Amino acid sequence: MHKQNILLMFVQTVLLFLMSCQNSEGKLQQTKTFETMTSTNPTTQQTDTATLGGGCFWCTEAQMQQLTGVLHITSGYAGGTTQNPTYKEVCTGTTGHAEVIQVVFDPSVISYDEILAAFWQAHDPTQLNRQGNDEGTQYRSVIFYHSEDQHQKAEKYKQQLNTEKAYDKPVITEISPLTVFYKGEDYHQNYYNENKTQGYCMFVIQPKLDKFKKVFKDKLKK
Repeated sequence: MHKQNILLMFVQTVLLFLMSCQNSEGKLQQTKTFETMTSTNPTTQQTDTATLGGGCFWCTEAQMQQLTGVLHITSGYAGGTTQNPTYKEVCTGTTGHAEVIQVVFDPSVISYDEILAAFWQAHDPTQLNRQGNDEGTQYRSVIFYHSEDQHQKAEKYKQQLNTEKAYDKPVITEISPLTVFYKGEDYHQNYYNENKTQGYCMFVIQPKLDKFKKVFKDKLKK
């Protein structure tokens, strides 16, 4: 009976987590802004980098890895004051850092605009300092731009998404310059692919990944 109670509590926790993690995506995919972001022509630049935070970096890494043109992703921390932070320190919410992924991509295949579209689809950018049951400033929605061009695009699209009311609530994604990026511990890298049978991967990441793939089915790696 004790084991059954533990299992029931686990299932209830997972269900509550999934319900709270649902994107309040509203009309996102139907907006002109989303259409513009996903149809922008690539450039001839060889590589570019985007640094993005959308809650737990295990989730955003697993989703963005699927896109054609994404060459490499590193999970880590940015935006805080503590030097060389550890995961344990970041989890306290006192370092100022956010869990982020640094995405190296080929702009001749996928544009920064498309990266932004995928980012805003991958999480709920209307939640302040949380994603689902993950709560704290370390889980904030944030774009750390690497150039003024990235800055202007992020600000423009955020404003347009709010003008078009793409979500039920305003997009509150923080847009800040990248200062220092700290790579996360080795066990955080490629986390979903290395731990597919782990409970969090099966019950939290996998449903979000399936949903993401349906939206970007024409832009997935073969």
